[in-house]
Amino acid sequence: MPFKIKEARTERGYTQEELARRANVSRATIAGLESGATVVTTTETLIKIADALGKKVSDIFLA
Repeated sequence: MPFKIKEARTERGYTQEELARRANVSRATIAGLESGATVVTTTETLIKIADALGKKVSDIFLA
């Protein structure tokens, strides 16, 4: 499932580290989701990332 995290992150001018800090998740989580290496995560994590990007979960994580 392709997520649109990188696209939304770069629109905001955030590095992976900055997004991870704002979402209170690890940089490895962000990197894994962006690359497709990580496809399983919690709903809470998805919400935190979307909130940090100022987006709806459906804008980033649903096709």
